[in-house]
Amino acid sequence: MSGLSGRLQNLVTRIARAASDAGRDPVGIRLLAVSKTWPAESVREAAAAGQRAFGENYVQEGVAKVEALADLDLEWHFIGPLQSNKTRPVANSFAWVHSIDRLKIAQRLSEQRDVFLPPLQVCIQVNVSGEASKSGVSPAELPDLARAVAALPRLKLRGLMTIPEPTSDVALQRSRFAMLRQLMEQLRADGLELDTLSMGMSDDLEAAIAEGSTMVRVGTAIFGSRNYAN
Repeated sequence: MSGLSGRLQNLVTRIARAASDAGRDPVGIRLLAVSKTWPAESVREAAAAGQRAFGENYVQEGVAKVEALADLDLEWHFIGPLQSNKTRPVANSFAWVHSIDRLKIAQRLSEQRDVFLPPLQVCIQVNVSGEASKSGVSPAELPDLARAVAALPRLKLRGLMTIPEPTSDVALQRSRFAMLRQLMEQLRADGLELDTLSMGMSDDLEAAIAEGSTMVRVGTAIFGSRNYAN
């Protein structure tokens, strides 16, 4: 078993253990392998080890990998900040977008999604920790944005995503993730059909799973530490 496939299997085991500790079925938790800055060959290796869903943060890099690996049956998720002048390639190369934080972006994705493609699956990014440097809509602004996004054609609003501030304080980790879960529960009570909580990464996935995450986004624990100089 190669290093990457071994790390991937260890991560699957870790997710299953976290689910068991939370009294949850691990089948309800998807693993999104975050492949940003890693070459297409690394994605191909992970795919050979059984991983299907991959997340990219940068438009040009992500689209290049989608094209380079078109021979594989992969599901591509865009999870990074998205500028309005870069929505078209994302609208037509990816199956999911997790990082919608304003209506203009959602409208452009809706308008630019090819009518012959399935609806683009989307999540709204919420800034649960209130950091000025973080992307995401505020909890107070979420309900209006969610209703507007849900009404757009060629998009399917699936749920919410967050990237809280890094911390080793497990209680704080859980409180941030609990906030996102509660926000989704409120939207569902208001009639929106949502099923996805995209939350939890390499260092805090246990807390996220304990609070209801349905999709964890993990890069380092699969591919290793990134060298951004490359």
